[in-house]
Amino acid sequence: MPPKTIKKSLTDMLEGLSEADFEKFRSQLVDRRAEPRVRRNKVEGKSFLVLADVLVSTFTEARAVGVAVELLRDIGCNDEADALVEETRAQSSKPGSCDTARPSAEAAGVNTMADEKHFVDKHQVQLIKRVSNIAAILDELLQNNVIDQEGYDKIRAQPTSQEKMRALYSGSLKAGKACKDIFYTILEANEPYLVADLK
Repeated sequence: MPPKTIKKSLTDMLEGLSEADFEKFRSQLVDRRAEPRVRRNKVEGKSFLVLADVLVSTFTEARAVGVAVELLRDIGCNDEADALVEETRAQSSKPGSCDTARPSAEAAGVNTMADEKHFVDKHQVQLIKRVSNIAAILDELLQNNVIDQEGYDKIRAQPTSQEKMRALYSGSLKAGKACKDIFYTILEANEPYLVADLK
């Protein structure tokens, strides 16, 4: 049997939520500050099928899982978030093949400047200085196959957050826009105030 699509995984996850958690999820989605925003009338009183459609059409398949995981953690559904990450790993690209399996920064909704400089390149110095939640970010990068186990171990061995970020920039983030898009999504979930400040 072929693996589930991202949309099917999201649909199943939403269907499995209790009524109260589904309401909380829907409310968090509407209240989410990061762009692109979801309007209340798109999801108010709608079923889990419609909500899965809205997630994919608003954020693209590449980002929808990250947003859903972020919202699940916000409402305390950590088991569901972990299960969704695990289930959708099969749909992730293999290490080193980020470019072929992910959309461009523009398609993923990542801000790029007129000169086509990616957010994570434009703010490299500030991100190296200010990212503090590097352990969680590295865990998600490993889970999304942006870095492999060997790269993960090398970066974790660095003594400071700044050194870890420098090692990340000198390795996996050179692979191309798709890897940077995934990093940006993870950064948005783990360092929302920093990303908002840099925007």
